Amino acid sequence: MTPDEVPVVYWEAIRENDTAFDRLFFYGVQTTKIFCRPSCRSKVPNKKNVRIFTDVKHALAEDFRPCKRCKPELRQTPNEKLVNEMCAWIDQQYSQPITLAQLGDAFHTSPYHLQRTFKHVTGETPHVYIRKKKLQKARALLVQTDAPISQIGNILGFPNTSYFTTVFKKETSSTPNQFRQHQKNRSGAL
Repeated sequence: MTPDEVPVVYWEAIRENDTAFDRLFFYGVQTTKIFCRPSCRSKVPNKKNVRIFTDVKHALAEDFRPCKRCKPELRQTPNEKLVNEMCAWIDQQYSQPITLAQLGDAFHTSPYHLQRTFKHVTGETPHVYIRKKKLQKARALLVQTDAPISQIGNILGFPNTSYFTTVFKKETSSTPNQFRQHQKNRSGAL
């Protein structure tokens, strides 16, 4: 693709560091022979020097080298890798109280950077991710066991049954008891 052929939407993605385009194309700068992801925070190149590549192999075949900042040759960006590691850690620890400070300590980064990076990659905050994880497990426990609501809330790390019920109802529009009963009625009707 010649510089005149750089689609407007791709050029805007490069200028705005848009992560939504990271899987669609890579761009190379002819003067430096470096190629990047659209989300790379490097200096915006001169449009006339930009080449568009559909994948890493094409960029390498044209003798462009990968950017050291955004690492386009890797399947995951460094931020995606960090967030995936955080999610795996949260998936193991979600029943314990987790603060941004604890996450920051566990992953050697500031709480501010962690929150911003997590939201940038997933579209939600760590707090929302943890709450969703707890409620996903709560739904499974409500259907698969006859454990009391208070015990399920306790297992999931909610400080009390009332808070568990409030959070559950806010997310699912039903109380844990109503949800359990509805699921039992559904499975009985099959």
